[in-house]
Amino acid sequence: MRAIAFVTQKGGSGKSTLACSLAVAAKDAGERVCVIDMDPQASLVGWSKTRECDDIAVVAANGAELPALLGVLERKGTTLAIIDTPGADGGDSAVAMRAADLNIIPSRPSIFDLWASAQTCAALRATNSDFAFMLNQCPPVQQSARVQNAVAALEEIGGLISPLVAARVDFQDAARHGLGVTEINPDGSAAREIRALWESLKRRFARGEAIAPASEAA
Repeated sequence: MRAIAFVTQKGGSGKSTLACSLAVAAKDAGERVCVIDMDPQASLVGWSKTRECDDIAVVAANGAELPALLGVLERKGTTLAIIDTPGADGGDSAVAMRAADLNIIPSRPSIFDLWASAQTCAALRATNSDFAFMLNQCPPVQQSARVQNAVAALEEIGGLISPLVAARVDFQDAARHGLGVTEINPDGSAAREIRALWESLKRRFARGEAIAPASEAA
């Protein structure tokens, strides 16, 4: 089983929105997915209640519960756990960072988000956790100077995972209806970006860049 955690110190970066759409894309690609909601706002628990089918399990957990939960999920045949964390400077987030095979730091292309990303990066390095940055909520024209500056800044701090994800209404519409963007608009640009994100993550795992099983990392 692989475990992916979305972590960041700054709110509004789109962790929960990305997590639910990525979960759907991975499920459609044949993964047995469980989403673990560690955020006190419980956005993904709410998303699950709105969803009309039970093809993706969503479980609320805190840091003390997480290691045992990952073990249970692996024994039950889950192949992918997606963890939505609270703030990166909390104890629960530190547990998630250590447990995840890969931590994804989503960042909007703004100076405040980039500063917060650097702080999250420091917290991850302190726990010897594997991580990658991704740019989220980018202007639709990805070649803008602001986005390119953000790409350069994140590449300097650490690895940047592709693709860049644009700010699109499909993400909010999908989340509101308990769906992923690949379900609400399968042929849309947001759906293509999320599928590409999942393919990028699969390639990363296949290359062995993040190879410790989640149950051993916990």
